[in-house]
Amino acid sequence: MGITKNEGLSKVPEVTFIFWIVKIAATTLGETGGDAVSMSMNLGYLIATAIFAAIFMAAVMTQITAKRFHPVLYWTTIIATTTVGTTLADLADRSLGIGYAGGTLLLFMLLIGSLFIWYRALGSVSINTVSSPRAEMFYWVTIMFSQTLGTALGDWTADTAGLGYGGGIVVFSALLALVVLAYYWTKISHVILFWAAFVLTRPLGAVVGDLLDKPPGDGGLGLSRYTASAVLLSLVALCVWAFPQRAARTSH
Repeated sequence: MGITKNEGLSKVPEVTFIFWIVKIAATTLGETGGDAVSMSMNLGYLIATAIFAAIFMAAVMTQITAKRFHPVLYWTTIIATTTVGTTLADLADRSLGIGYAGGTLLLFMLLIGSLFIWYRALGSVSINTVSSPRAEMFYWVTIMFSQTLGTALGDWTADTAGLGYGGGIVVFSALLALVVLAYYWTKISHVILFWAAFVLTRPLGAVVGDLLDKPPGDGGLGLSRYTASAVLLSLVALCVWAFPQRAARTSH
């Protein structure tokens, strides 16, 4: 079917199975990469957040000013949101003393607020309407909040709730499975389910990342954060190269 005059191509990819695989790998990379800079390099959460925030802003501005969809640019921006989300959540939860529960609640409210303002401003929060710089700005701000929320939620589940990294993986995998079932077997809005899945993939990536690089005494596998990050970056790059992605169609 061709593209009609009311339908165009956006600068975000179609939501496919590969999209979710790359999203989980990218969010896991955000956890190991963020920890590598803030912890392994001993720069601390504040400096690491400042570094990744600058990268995030540069990536978003490049993405918004681009004329068409570029998979490498898109996923670079996603990785930028998840690394800054990792260090920002750790800064709020640990350095500022808000705690995992307080950080999770605060970031959840910011995410809901972002979606609410986006909806009131443009009438929809569907990715099928991301076809203007204004919509893209709402899109990336919402994603940044969702990535930061996911880090705090993953840490809260693994540490405060006492489920550990393995338990966290089971919980978030099960929740994602429920979202998939709801997508195919219920009439719940697909827009709501998309954002639910988008949020849930982040804490899943957070606990998988922690499982990979935390010491065995803390329940992790003790892998080098640099090694884990390099492997995950290679996986993201391989998926983007091996499975070409198309731009999503948008209705104006």
